[in-house]
Amino acid sequence: MSTVGIKELKNRLTQYTKQGEEVVVTERGRPIALIQPIRSPEAPLSLEARLAKPAARGLVRLPTHKPLRKVRLVKI
Repeated sequence: MSTVGIKELKNRLTQYTKQGEEVVVTERGRPIALIQPIRSPEAPLSLEARLAKPAARGLVRLPTHKPLRKVRLVKI
């Protein structure tokens, strides 16, 4: 699952559609569309894709950064 801005999608549409996974399309950081492979016309599988509709209505905010990697604990 990937998230892409509308301008980036326009420039590389073939690349994103051949990946065979869900793509959330954003405009100025807000999700506006969801592109799915034909083999999965049911409900979206990824968490970001399921949250795209409420995010478009302003009910939730999608994360803007990737999650932090696992942090190694330091003993004091």
